[in-house]
Amino acid sequence: MALRAALARTRLGTSIVRAPISKPTPFRAVAQRPYTAGAQKPSNGKPSTAALIAVASLGFAAYYTIVKSREGQPLPRKQKIAAEKPEEPKLPNLEDRKIPTFDQKDVTVVFVLGGPGAGKGTQCAKIKEDFDFVHLSAGDLLREEQQREGSQYGELIKSYIKDGLIVPMEVTIVLLENAMKEAMKKENKSRFLIDGFPRKLDQAVKFEEAVVPCQFVLYFECPEEVLLKRLLKRGESSGRIDDNIESIKKRFRVFADTSFPVIEEYETQGKVKKLSCENSVDGVYDEVKNIFNNLVKQ
Repeated sequence: MALRAALARTRLGTSIVRAPISKPTPFRAVAQRPYTAGAQKPSNGKPSTAALIAVASLGFAAYYTIVKSREGQPLPRKQKIAAEKPEEPKLPNLEDRKIPTFDQKDVTVVFVLGGPGAGKGTQCAKIKEDFDFVHLSAGDLLREEQQREGSQYGELIKSYIKDGLIVPMEVTIVLLENAMKEAMKKENKSRFLIDGFPRKLDQAVKFEEAVVPCQFVLYFECPEEVLLKRLLKRGESSGRIDDNIESIKKRFRVFADTSFPVIEEYETQGKVKKLSCENSVDGVYDEVKNIFNNLVKQ
């Protein structure tokens, strides 16, 4: 503080000497030389018509020469990629469906939901064996369609799965419907577990309008950190392109943002059977069996 005060006193006591300000030199106008007949008339800055025609002719000739010289040559890389880029496939039209394909009296559908890695597939395999259900995994159907030779939706499905995004519902619903028809025709079965679907509320609405209403939703709860460990372990041998840390985190966000509203909506209808999947596989299945035993008795 003492140093700062001393510095302030020094600045106040210092006299300031100002240099005298000189007066500006008065401006004297310079007389312009008058235009004489013998001098060249100044230009108005605009080119003549003849000059414009000459420049345009030279430009066209140069362009024509370049175009002719490139005839028969391959397209530049950017133009070639744009020319070869396939068109987006046309999605199936479900808007014209007025009534569901199946009657709920004849066909039973149970939606099986839970976060990625919740063990839905494992539990569905046990239900299938003990209660004579057909297990349809929406994810497996999409991956099979992606690999099917000649599939019009293969590349579209691949890009969505790789980015951890939800494939357009029209594609998924039609794949599920076709799989149900095939099972009914070949195996004469009418009970279906639909695993990993619906993942959005609009999917649930459209499936029930176009295919058949569901009986109930089997929902497996599990903390995210447990799911992450399971998926990373599975990724060591699964070969799935979405079993990597970036895709897994995207799938968690998508599930939280889009699938919870589905569960909440079905809860208002009294159609959700909620189970914790932190227990052992057999421990979880003991609870599952109680639910399906009651369903079979109905």
